Amino acid sequence: MSYVVDFETVSTVGLESSPVAEALAGLRANEARYFKNKYGHVFTVEAASDAEATIAWVSRILAEERGIVVAARPLEATAFQVENIRMAYVFYEDGLSINVMYTVDEGGKRAVGFKLSDGMEVPAELGAFKFARQKSKLAGTIRGSYFVIKNEY
Repeated sequence: MSYVVDFETVSTVGLESSPVAEALAGLRANEARYFKNKYGHVFTVEAASDAEATIAWVSRILAEERGIVVAARPLEATAFQVENIRMAYVFYEDGLSINVMYTVDEGGKRAVGFKLSDGMEVPAELGAFKFARQKSKLAGTIRGSYFVIKNEY
C-alpha cells in the first residue's frame, strides 16, 4: 500500500517501529517538501515488501560502488523520475535515509546520498564518511553525506 507523504502534518505512518520514528518522519517530510516545491512531484512511499526492486537497485549500487551493506531493516522506499533524473529513496528502521540520484542522460550527475535522522548514531557501515549538519524545521538536525556513482546502473 502506498502512502502520500504530507509535509504539513508530519506523520509516522509506516515508520512506527523505528526508535527515532518522529525524526525519521520529519526527514521523510523534508524530502517530500523539496520535491513538491522544486518539481511539483507528490512524494509517495510504499512498504519495503512492495518495493523490493527499488531496494535491490539501491543495495546493488552501494555494494558494487563502495562495498556497503546496510545492516538496518528497510521500512519504506520510493522510486520516481523528475525531469531527466531517476530518484530512489529507502528509509531504514534505524533512522537512515539513502537516496540515489541518477541522471538518465550520459555524463549527467549520479550520486548516493545518506541522511541520518536526529538522535541516531552513525551506522558502522558508514563510519568512513564525514557528515555535514543541516537544520530543518521538519526534521531537526539532519546529518548528510554522499558519494559520486562511477559505474552504469
